[in-house]
Amino acid sequence: MSDLLERLRERGWRLTAQRRVVAEVLDGDHVHLTADEVHARAARRLPEISRATVYNTLGEMVSIGEVIEVATDGRAKRYDPNAHRAHQHLVCAGCGTIRDVHPTGDPLAALPDTERFGFAVSAVEVTYRGLCPDCRSAG
Repeated sequence: MSDLLERLRERGWRLTAQRRVVAEVLDGDHVHLTADEVHARAARRLPEISRATVYNTLGEMVSIGEVIEVATDGRAKRYDPNAHRAHQHLVCAGCGTIRDVHPTGDPLAALPDTERFGFAVSAVEVTYRGLCPDCRSAG
């Protein structure tokens, strides 16, 4: 069973056939699919699954904190099942490929108290941008 499916089951989330197939499609490392990509892959496994069901299921998974919605530079939102391990993203400015990265150290420590403006900071999101090897070699 996938990590995402296991987490959903532990939460007592009702796993219909449609919800199960969406979770199975999202399972894995470095998975950052758009809703349309999730729908296309889910439909290969369960042809009757509707686009609305996929969008609703993704929205529910985001709202319960089991999937992260990743938006980058006006591109379609992507869905990341790696919601429980702190990580940042590396994004290719050419093709839009996204990889999870796990830099060492505390990113919050890089923000001095004088730059917090009284905020009680609870989370940090860092996105590294560049060109992936395929886009670099094509240029």
